[in-house]
Amino acid sequence: MAAYSACFHESEDDFWIEWANCSNTVDAQDRSECFVESRGARREANEECLEQADARDEVCDLIGQERYDPDYEIEDFVDPAEIGVSVSPNPFFPLVPGSRWVYEAEDEIITVEVLDEVRLVDGVPCAVVRDTVRELAEEEDESLESEHDEEPEGDLVEDTLDWYAQDQDGNVWYFGEISLNFEDGEISDIEGSWETGEEGARAGVLMFAMPEPGTVYRQEFLLGDAEDMAQVISLDAQPELGEDNPGDCSNGCLQTREWTPIEPGSSEFKYYQPGVGLVQEADPESGETLELTEFSMP
Repeated sequence: MAAYSACFHESEDDFWIEWANCSNTVDAQDRSECFVESRGARREANEECLEQADARDEVCDLIGQERYDPDYEIEDFVDPAEIGVSVSPNPFFPLVPGSRWVYEAEDEIITVEVLDEVRLVDGVPCAVVRDTVRELAEEEDESLESEHDEEPEGDLVEDTLDWYAQDQDGNVWYFGEISLNFEDGEISDIEGSWETGEEGARAGVLMFAMPEPGTVYRQEFLLGDAEDMAQVISLDAQPELGEDNPGDCSNGCLQTREWTPIEPGSSEFKYYQPGVGLVQEADPESGETLELTEFSMP
């Protein structure tokens, strides 16, 4: 209810600011159209607030009404630099420094790299993972070529540093991110950024070492900004992968359903191959997929 109230008041604040701007419009017809548009925008925003509230109620039905405050100690986590050396990596999300994944969709390419860096977040040593998203022009989709040591083609739209930590049991936790969003080559905002221990943010489990079908869990938590959820669907999924996908789910892959109440009604299926990690994302409504095209690990 508190999150709904915050959403509603933000909608009202935006409406009255826009109303004031409309009042400052000189042309009478433009001013009238501005008032109509501002009312419509408020109506849509309030409807979305209600939808988000319903979606959060559904989450509470799945995981319970208790306050979210994960229990962990700093000493529960391993040294990220030792993952792949003296510490076995999580089979579905291997945080081995130097590992690299490249994914392609119809209009974008995503590159994920585990950097040789460690960042303390809420006292916990976290591996730093860089995630870049580039938007492709139509003529680049068919001829895209990327080299390991070169930046791929396409306009940069997002450059994110994620902070992940692996515990002694092999579970990977998500402790936050700094996300730079770009428009026309310039940083436009850092929307989506959050950090455990700041402004009420809490870490979540990104990937269990031994996931069990039916398990529902929070991957991140900062109300209004980071509320990703996941559910383990299957340990033996065999999706049809793209022809250029180096992944192999013939022996079964982990399948999860992931969604956020911030975007009611939307969800995606993700498929993880043991020893490789994410090999495909699929939108069940549109049928669009994000396919792994390159993978390397030291």
